[in-house]
Amino acid sequence: MLFAIGTKVKFLHTDDEGEVKSLLEGGMVNVYLPKYDMEIPAHTDDLMRAEMFSKHPVKAKVVEGKKVVQAPAPPPQIAVESQYTVLKSLGIQLAFEPMETKQEVPEKYALYLLNDTRYDVVFELRLLLNSRGPQTWSSNLKSVSYQLLGDFLYDDLNEAPEFEIKCQWVTTEGLSEPVHKSLRIKPKSFFGNLRTAPFINKPVHWYRLFEKLEEANEPSSEDLESYTKRHAKPVAKQNTFTSRYYHMQDTNELAAFNPEIDLHIEKLTDNWRKLTNSDIVKIQLSHFEAFISKAARLGVERVFVIHGVGEGKLRDAIATSLMQNPDINTFKNEFHPRYGWGATEVIF
Repeated sequence: MLFAIGTKVKFLHTDDEGEVKSLLEGGMVNVYLPKYDMEIPAHTDDLMRAEMFSKHPVKAKVVEGKKVVQAPAPPPQIAVESQYTVLKSLGIQLAFEPMETKQEVPEKYALYLLNDTRYDVVFELRLLLNSRGPQTWSSNLKSVSYQLLGDFLYDDLNEAPEFEIKCQWVTTEGLSEPVHKSLRIKPKSFFGNLRTAPFINKPVHWYRLFEKLEEANEPSSEDLESYTKRHAKPVAKQNTFTSRYYHMQDTNELAAFNPEIDLHIEKLTDNWRKLTNSDIVKIQLSHFEAFISKAARLGVERVFVIHGVGEGKLRDAIATSLMQNPDINTFKNEFHPRYGWGATEVIF
C-alpha cells in the first residue's frame, strides 16, 4: 500500500495511530505518533490507512446474482480490558477465535493474548512461518485482561507456524526473571483444542503458555520507606510504543550482555536467501530495537551496532530510530579501528 506525506495511518499490530511525515527507501516511512510525541521509522506492510478502521465502518455490498448481501464489518483492532472474577487462574494464554464466513469456514482467526493472573506482564511474542519473515508483538498486558493482537490466517496453518514468547511479571521488585516458551502449532491438535476462553466467552482454539508467577518472585509486604531505601539507585527506563515501565538492574544479566550486535542478515537467520529486501530490513530493525531496549534496561553505558557500509539504508533507519529514543544520549558513525565505517556507536 502506498502512503503520501500527511496520511493518517494505524499500526496493524499495536493499534497506535500516527501521521506519515516523510518517505524513506526500502518501503519505509517515518510516522509521527502524537500519543508519545515521537517519530519512528515503519515499514508500509505494518501500516493501514486510519480511515479503514473508523468507529462506524461502511458496510460493503456483495452482489450475488440479483441478491444483495451486507458483508459484516471487520473486527476493530483494539486492546481491551474486562472486569472478570477469576476463581482459578489459568495464567498467560493464547487464543484463536474463528472468524467464519457465510459458508461457516474460517478464513482467518482473531489472535488474542490473555492474562488472568493478578500481575501485569511485559511480553514479546514472535510468529515464525516458513514462507516469510517473523512477525513480532511486544507490549504490557494488564492483570485480569486480554489483548487483541491481530489476525492469523487459516492458510498459515500450512506454514509450520511457531510462536516464541518471553514474559516478565511486573512486581514491586521490578520485573521478574524472563520466562520463555516455544509453541509449535500443529493442525491436528489445533482443531482438537477448542474451548470457551476466559474474558472472550466464545469458543476458541486455546493454548496455555505460562501458569503463574513463581512464588519466589511475588512482591514482599515491606513498607514503602524500607523499599525506597533499598532501591535508592535510579533505575533504567525502557520505552515501547505501547508501554513504559521500570526495571531494576540485574547484575548477572548485565555481566553476560554483549555490547555489540551484528545486523548482517546472515548473522540473524539461516533462511535469509529466501527473504525479500523489505523482510530483511524488518528483521534487522526488530533485532536492533530489542538490543537497544535491553541495553537501556540494563543500564549499559555504550554499545556498537554493526550495520555495514552498503548504500546506507539500514544505517539511516537506525539513526532515525535513535534520534527519537529518549534513552539515547548521543550516537556517532565515525571510523573505528575495528569496525571501519560500518558501525554506529550508541551512548546512553
